[in-house]
Amino acid sequence: MGTAGTGGEGSGLVPDAEDLQRSVAARFRAWVDTEAHALPLPGAGRTQERFAALYALGRTDLSLARLAEGHADATAILHELGSAPPGPGECWGVWAAQPPNTGLLAREEGGQWLLDGHKAYCSGAHSCTHALVTADTPHGRRLFAVRTDHPGYAPLEGTWQAIGMAGSDTPDVRFTAVPARPVGAVGAYLDRPGFQHGGIGVAACWLGGARAVADTLQTSAGSAGTPDPLTAAHLGAVDMALHGAHSVLQQAAQAIDADPSDTSGTARLRSLRVRAIAEQACRDVLDRVGRATGAGPLCHDPRHARHVADLTVYIRQHHADRNLAELGSLVAQEGGPRR
Repeated sequence: MGTAGTGGEGSGLVPDAEDLQRSVAARFRAWVDTEAHALPLPGAGRTQERFAALYALGRTDLSLARLAEGHADATAILHELGSAPPGPGECWGVWAAQPPNTGLLAREEGGQWLLDGHKAYCSGAHSCTHALVTADTPHGRRLFAVRTDHPGYAPLEGTWQAIGMAGSDTPDVRFTAVPARPVGAVGAYLDRPGFQHGGIGVAACWLGGARAVADTLQTSAGSAGTPDPLTAAHLGAVDMALHGAHSVLQQAAQAIDADPSDTSGTARLRSLRVRAIAEQACRDVLDRVGRATGAGPLCHDPRHARHVADLTVYIRQHHADRNLAELGSLVAQEGGPRR
């Protein structure tokens, strides 16, 4: 354990990764026990409330938001694919990343599915009791539920080196003959409309994190009484970016509730648009706040520095130009930009 973390956040010293992970894991378990059950499912008529809760978590702590969003997403997926919800005391994650040079295989043996291989970006690897993971089968990629207490389940230490999102506990995991239960048919995880709705929930977390970064500029400008023109201009640009993105998020929630099963076929287009707008707003906030406040908050305010580092890493979950290319292709097929 590094000495920098011995004082905790209240000491003014920067906590090390293990301290952050323990703190976030404890708050994650407390959130699951006390608040997760009240979170509305997407498309059930209260999606604005769901996104608002994820936004608030992101504004508090993006690592906590990442774990809470994973549990909330798992709950929605289990509901949508006809499986039982998480039980008391269970903390779930969703591990579905498919980066190059990693792979998880599922095989049937003696009437049971077993998982073998390597899974990257497993947030909450040490704190989740269960996870939904994607794995390749002879018939295609499929979603499986696993327990993390099996001896063949092994988080790979040192596989998450980022300073940003250090508290999210996101190492790679090695699976060796880990029993698994199929959830839905082959392809069901990606094919369901809820996959698109869930992607917008992640964007709500991003925007909460951006609001936390912007709070530093807001406080600085407010303490000055009447801010200088350059600071005021940066604050105005930040407000414009966040207000616009938040309005789009609210519109998306209304559209999801109006058509939860995506009978209109617009869920993917909506998800790509909202995530792109949110990611751009986050980048604008990071840039404007940094230019307006200089190095001071990054060097002397550990909370602000962590918000900046966490948001910088978290928004890279967005696939940037690849997603923009897909969005442009869909817009072209639709005959041009529409509301």
